[in-house]
Amino acid sequence: MTTKENIRLLELAKKAAREAGRVALRLYDTEDYEHFEKADDSPVTTADYRANEIITSLLSSESPDIPIISEEQNNGLLNDRGHWQRYWLIDPIDGTQEFVARSGDFAINIALIEDNQPVIGVIYWPAGDSMYYASKGRGAFKETPKEDKAISVRRLEDPKDGVVVIAISRRQARDKVMSKMNDKRIYQTLPLGSCSLKACFIAEGKADVFLRIGTTGEWDTGASQCIVSEAGGTILAANFEPLTYNKRNTLINPDFVVLGDPNVDWRDVVQHQQPEDKDENY
Repeated sequence: MTTKENIRLLELAKKAAREAGRVALRLYDTEDYEHFEKADDSPVTTADYRANEIITSLLSSESPDIPIISEEQNNGLLNDRGHWQRYWLIDPIDGTQEFVARSGDFAINIALIEDNQPVIGVIYWPAGDSMYYASKGRGAFKETPKEDKAISVRRLEDPKDGVVVIAISRRQARDKVMSKMNDKRIYQTLPLGSCSLKACFIAEGKADVFLRIGTTGEWDTGASQCIVSEAGGTILAANFEPLTYNKRNTLINPDFVVLGDPNVDWRDVVQHQQPEDKDENY
């Protein structure tokens, strides 16, 4: 992908995220949406579907040669999509539970995947009017109405003994996460909503680590992985193996960790070593 094409597609993703976020925030503010439960008991709203329509319509119109995988559509089997050299990967509203609970911690996620790796990542936080974005090899940034600045993970003064700030879910039992951490370290916790916003807070140095235990999809990590990686951190499966994109019949992720300071021995800190699952349908 040429530099010119990279810039065009990044700006397209930012435009789509902002337009979807504007509509989602209006529906959120007016409570003009319906709430349902999916077959897997996860929440979805008509705002999710509307955001999906806006994003897919714009991306299809302005990049018609790039297919789309979205949480809110039927994405077919690996036989149908496994040959794609690049594709858009979107979560129209990440943090639907937070949207319904009215915490404001929901985001719009758009990633471009090329050769099975995220190369563009855009995460828009409508309630905070903040755009996090990155493209491979070009750094990570946060854009607000006041500024557009480069961001990077926090470097601990003492990687071996320094206080570790854990981004933690408001909806997940704190003890469940803390039981997976080395009890010889000192921790502070930062309660947040969506997975992608926790990752963004790590990318900009407000937190150091996030352990996600439970069901997520590849659309939950694609944009985050690009942004965190360009900010100097990393996202891995809980067994510290790389996450994969469009390589299995399922698009469901294993448990994963978002890690900040690369000088920290995170294998010693995070001790939730999920066994590697050889079943491609995990």
